[in-house]
Amino acid sequence: MKLPENLNQKLEIRKQNNALRQLPIENNLIDFTSNDYIGFSKSETIFKQAHHYLFENGITQNGATGSRLISGNHYLYQITENFIARFHDAESALIFNSGYDANVGFFSAVPQRNDVILYDELSHASIRDGISMSNAKSYKFIHNDFEDLERLILKFQSPKPQIPKTSEAGQRPTADSQLPTIYIVTETVFSMDGDCPNLEELVTLSEKYACYLVIDEAHTLGVFGEKGEGFAQYLDLHNRIFARIMTFGKGLGCHGAAVLGSADLKEYLVNFARSFIYTTGLSPHSVATILTAYHQLEIEKETIEKLRQNIVYFNQQKNLLGLKPMFVRSKSAIQSAIIPGNEKVKQIAIQLQEKGFDVKPILSPTVPEGQERLRFCIHSYNSEEEINTVLELLRDFVF
Repeated sequence: MKLPENLNQKLEIRKQNNALRQLPIENNLIDFTSNDYIGFSKSETIFKQAHHYLFENGITQNGATGSRLISGNHYLYQITENFIARFHDAESALIFNSGYDANVGFFSAVPQRNDVILYDELSHASIRDGISMSNAKSYKFIHNDFEDLERLILKFQSPKPQIPKTSEAGQRPTADSQLPTIYIVTETVFSMDGDCPNLEELVTLSEKYACYLVIDEAHTLGVFGEKGEGFAQYLDLHNRIFARIMTFGKGLGCHGAAVLGSADLKEYLVNFARSFIYTTGLSPHSVATILTAYHQLEIEKETIEKLRQNIVYFNQQKNLLGLKPMFVRSKSAIQSAIIPGNEKVKQIAIQLQEKGFDVKPILSPTVPEGQERLRFCIHSYNSEEEINTVLELLRDFVF
């Protein structure tokens, strides 16, 4: 059967705007695209150790066979969730099948009718999709602008005379039962800009108004902290945050995600998060890979440090080459060069790819029109020569 005409029209509009998405073909270009920041997805050590772990424990099952609430909750889950909780200094961890599932499950289930969600305007699509499924009211605040956030908070809640104490589990009491529960939502590294919020200021603000702070740490695992624990732990703020969402498909190089928080929060999600309840669990092999990758993080300090050195070097070189004005300010592994116009940014990406560098364009409507960009992802395995060359080529193609 042919595609309905209204769907064909939508595709035609995408083509006319030079914004049609297509699946890329695997290539052997120098990687400045993937989220594999410390090379774990290509690690033979992790691959072999995960296989060895399964073999040594007599696990030969290929699939989970069902939801974790029915038949899919193999004992590897408990071992891995306990390890993740200890690693992140959290009371509990609950594994979801992906970062998307974790965000949709959390935000569609936790905030209730009459609650309020205040989220950064550049929050990831998975966060916004989860919020759209919630019964709570939601409002966005200007990106990383906490004056704007406080203005929104004051619409629903008055400042309290004392900062409420935070429990060990990261929960805080609501100050008045007549006032709505407010959830503040942000990311610790934003996926398109690569910038970070002032997390200490945000934590203080959430405590001032007895709000529940939720952070997405998708792009900080394996990047920030002595062992790649993430941004909140790096700043020693993690115990003052209601929930942290860690994604494994980037710095950890595998698949899945976990929500970190109190034991009560875990129990609640097991009972009410639909993306957890109504899906087949991860296979034993997937969970063993997560566990093995976390063990590897504990001994990969040199690799994490090499990534940090490469991020510093990239920033130094773009400044030396006069490229700083076109880049969004970032000290993370994500570096974005703004090149307005889908056609122009696609053409420069093609030129870089023809020179052997895998750099992808980010087009509107993924980003707002006029904010189209080349998104460079820095890795521990990129060499200084590769960084120099790709930036010199960018300068030549743009100017």
